[in-house]
Amino acid sequence: MSLLVVGSIALDSVETPFGTKVDAIGGSAMFCSYAASLLHGVQVVGVVGDDYPPEALERLAKRGVDLQGVERKQGESFRWKGKYSYDLQNRETLETRLGVFAEFEPRIPDAFSDAKYVFLGNIDPALQLRVLDQVDHPTLVACDTMNYWIHGQRETLLEVMQRIDVLLVNDAEARELSGDWNVYRAARWILSHGPRLVVIKQGVYGAVLVNRERVFYIPAFPLEDVFDPTGAGDAFAGGFMGHLARTDDTDEENLRRAMVFGAAMGSFAVERFSTDRFDEIGPAEVTGRVREFAELVRFEIQPEVASSG
Repeated sequence: MSLLVVGSIALDSVETPFGTKVDAIGGSAMFCSYAASLLHGVQVVGVVGDDYPPEALERLAKRGVDLQGVERKQGESFRWKGKYSYDLQNRETLETRLGVFAEFEPRIPDAFSDAKYVFLGNIDPALQLRVLDQVDHPTLVACDTMNYWIHGQRETLLEVMQRIDVLLVNDAEARELSGDWNVYRAARWILSHGPRLVVIKQGVYGAVLVNRERVFYIPAFPLEDVFDPTGAGDAFAGGFMGHLARTDDTDEENLRRAMVFGAAMGSFAVERFSTDRFDEIGPAEVTGRVREFAELVRFEIQPEVASSG
């Protein structure tokens, strides 16, 4: 089953307490595609400027990612610069230059229009709606957003939510969208506005999958070396969507497995700057980490000890 990813393609300059990387591969479409391509084929729609390094896209193409939906336009590529605190829990945006992304108008190639699984990165909700108008009867649509759109395009975002199956947001975004400080009540509010599932990403505390009946929690993987949290949420989406597309199965048990694959990909993303870690691993490493996740939460419930009377 085909997986379509629509989002930003950027060049990031990142400073953390453990190093600095300038003009690194970034953007929601790139992180999601790198992660998903370890599990399934990916089709990408995005835009780059004429300054974007061709080898960056060539590396992705060698992974089997179809880039015919990526336009190259005259001008500067989307660039972001940020600095993280020592504990990597807070970041300061130092610079954002939209470049050609400011005029991005997603055009879905005919070959992509029948995609069964669709991930909409955190682009303008009006653009997300226009993407949905160009795809034919997808099996599952997942969408990300961010605080900027929650405040500036709220009504359009609510319209998007009526047309998607899964909303993936972090805990702060869930609170701001719903107006409720409790993430579980926030998730219920989101479900009442359209999506049948919500995934709330909580960084070092893991992620929560909520539907109308149940809650499933997956912890973050315990890592000794964390270099760069940039793109971890989009890598999570790549693992989540890649597993669903690979299995073509959206029942509850498989959605839980998709959460584990998402958490695994997010954990790989933070171990290096940019998408570098994904160049070092293959399916065997992914399978190994998923099995480690299973061991993290596995336990047996002992039978009750009989009363001695």
